[in-house]
Amino acid sequence: MRKHSFVSRLLFGFNLAVVFFTLLGYASPLVNPTTFWPMAFLGLAMPYLLLMNFFYTIYWLFRARPWFIISLIILSLGYKTIPKYLQVHFGQEIKTINSLKIMSFNVRVFDLYMWTKEKTTRNQILDFLKDENPDILCLQEFYHKDKQLKRYEFKTLDTLVKIMSAKNYHVHYTTTLRKSDHWGLITFSKFPIKNKGIVAFQNPGDNASIFSDIQVDDKVIRVYNNHLASIKLEKRDYKTMQTINEQDYSNIFNKTIGLLEKVKGGFIKRSAQADLIEKSIISSPHPVIVCGDFNDSPTSYAYRTIKGDLIDTFIESGSGLGRTYIGEFPSFRIDYIFSDTSFTSYNYQTHPEELSDHRPVSVSLAW
Repeated sequence: MRKHSFVSRLLFGFNLAVVFFTLLGYASPLVNPTTFWPMAFLGLAMPYLLLMNFFYTIYWLFRARPWFIISLIILSLGYKTIPKYLQVHFGQEIKTINSLKIMSFNVRVFDLYMWTKEKTTRNQILDFLKDENPDILCLQEFYHKDKQLKRYEFKTLDTLVKIMSAKNYHVHYTTTLRKSDHWGLITFSKFPIKNKGIVAFQNPGDNASIFSDIQVDDKVIRVYNNHLASIKLEKRDYKTMQTINEQDYSNIFNKTIGLLEKVKGGFIKRSAQADLIEKSIISSPHPVIVCGDFNDSPTSYAYRTIKGDLIDTFIESGSGLGRTYIGEFPSFRIDYIFSDTSFTSYNYQTHPEELSDHRPVSVSLAW
């Protein structure tokens, strides 16, 4: 009988722990964080859990141990989860002239506070949007100032209407200061907007969900533009993450606990917002397109609840990892475009531009 070394037995023990937490992670989108919030953290960790299962599969195969079958089975159970993080698609030929180019982009208030330390960032964003020229454009963290500053103009609404073909718009401001500075989200359309509405959150803060009923030829579609609750990170939180990334764990216990409390609070807020958005989508009399910054991973309650029976266009026609968030926090795909099943998506793109802390995403929808 073959004896196993202490190291092998230890690794196998860790392997079993990874398998256990992966199974819980698969189930995490089904559990409302309001009911049991720890499950949401496992959904956040899912990419790393999948990678560890892949590592154990290869490791035990290389060591000629039958234990590889355990992680291999776990990976096979993720046949619906893995595609949310990784896609490989080649060019698709769509034989139809009926199509729409949809774009969603969190513009981070056009770099109003000079995070990039580049005075040209606002103009670069405007040039990018002009060049891409989408039929429908959803912007989150939109900022507009009615009055021109002495050296830096932020009449962004006026400018976008002027330079883009999509001149019809539905704007909703969550914050207005000095009667001239506005923060919120906006949807632009090349086609007439027949109706405008908002999904009312109980404690909206900086977050909102709006919908626009758009007349496209003889078809009316409802486009949702969403910005779900973030975790409101402060400078000390970013420093904590930098310390963790640098593997310096001394004297950061209390700060880490504080950071985790903020993440937990974000999960709970988004779950309530997602429930309200889901109800609105179900009651829509028109085919639905859903865009926005969900501030949550593809293995989350918010993602599963809002998506429902809709199509995740990244899964249908995207390629690569699709990561949209840029920052110290682990980089995930948190910006999405979902569509009604009456649409077929193609040419999904996660654009490489780093003009915000989010990358823009776009897709073409045909019917």
